[in-house]
Amino acid sequence: MKTAEELNNIVKQVRRDIVRMVHAVQSGHPGGSLGCAEYFTVLYQNIMNYSAVPFNMDGKNEDVFVLSNGHISPVFYSTLAHAGFFDKNELATFRKLDSRLQGHPATEEGLPGIRIASGSLGQGLSVAIGMAQAKKLNNDDQNVYVLMGDGELQEGQNWEAIMYAGHNKVDNLIATVDFNKQQIDGSIVDIMGFTELRSKFEAFGWKVLEMNGNDVTSVQEGLLSAKENAGNGQPVVIVMSTEMGNGVDFMMGSHKWHGIPPNDEQLEEALSQNISSLGDY
Repeated sequence: MKTAEELNNIVKQVRRDIVRMVHAVQSGHPGGSLGCAEYFTVLYQNIMNYSAVPFNMDGKNEDVFVLSNGHISPVFYSTLAHAGFFDKNELATFRKLDSRLQGHPATEEGLPGIRIASGSLGQGLSVAIGMAQAKKLNNDDQNVYVLMGDGELQEGQNWEAIMYAGHNKVDNLIATVDFNKQQIDGSIVDIMGFTELRSKFEAFGWKVLEMNGNDVTSVQEGLLSAKENAGNGQPVVIVMSTEMGNGVDFMMGSHKWHGIPPNDEQLEEALSQNISSLGDY
């Protein structure tokens, strides 16, 4: 298990990867990706039980992960590369023609680590529930993890899935909501006007935890607590507070960086704020 110092070094490199990938093609979603760098790093480095090589598409007897808010693919791809699913040099092909690293994760390219095509918001939780129930039917005692954005909880399908999982006691499911309070058009308060998540999930029969998603120690403690609470008759959800654009000061807290790439000067500034010893691709 990696130390907090080792995790933070990886987090900084993941941030470097994110801004370089998006800058190179002047396309992509840096804000949410940067805000989730700690979560992905801890999840794949210290928490999940999985095989990167060979990659097992059906995920039998291992933990599996579903990214519902697929537009934050840069952080997902960087994390998978640093976890050994594919060579880090392939990150340089992000969003290019014939690349396996599409703007939203896709399965037809056969990229190791990707089990569903995602990015149509509101669908990932339903898929994760199906995976979790399949594991139960197969007597597979591993967990299914899913990450959702807070903005996508405005999709009605989510609340049908939340109700279903609670009623059916899908207790090998560990969901996380990236609670950065921002979406493409502005603050979630201005767009839909809700921020209270704990009572809503609890009303549907979920075990609710909270953590600071931009602190690796808090993330590790939160995810370990979620694992301890799995298997107790309730699905588990973590309300993860994050800052959009975390780690790059001029991006932090603004919805404007949801889907805007940095220019050359901004790239250099972002890189200077995230020095890592791991080396760029």
